[in-house]
Amino acid sequence: MAKAESEEYVEVEGKIVAVLPGTMFRVELENKHQVLAHISGKLRKHFIKITTGDTVKMEMSPYDLNKARIVYRLRNAHVNRGAPKRSFGPRRR
Repeated sequence: MAKAESEEYVEVEGKIVAVLPGTMFRVELENKHQVLAHISGKLRKHFIKITTGDTVKMEMSPYDLNKARIVYRLRNAHVNRGAPKRSFGPRRR
């Protein structure tokens, strides 16, 4: 289902403060306001991982400024996720 043209959203950026159950996140905006956010279907479909400390782009309704939808995870060069390096087994010669 496509987004209706009449619906208006406020785009904001924030930093993930806490990961909550059910793919919900506590996000702090630049003005120190915290909102409850969930991830969009595209992020679920493409298995985009979001952890504490990530910077994300969100859409908020002008009617409820306490909830948001995460639509994009911004690149964070300084965040170390601690992910293991991929190993494809021993090299063949």
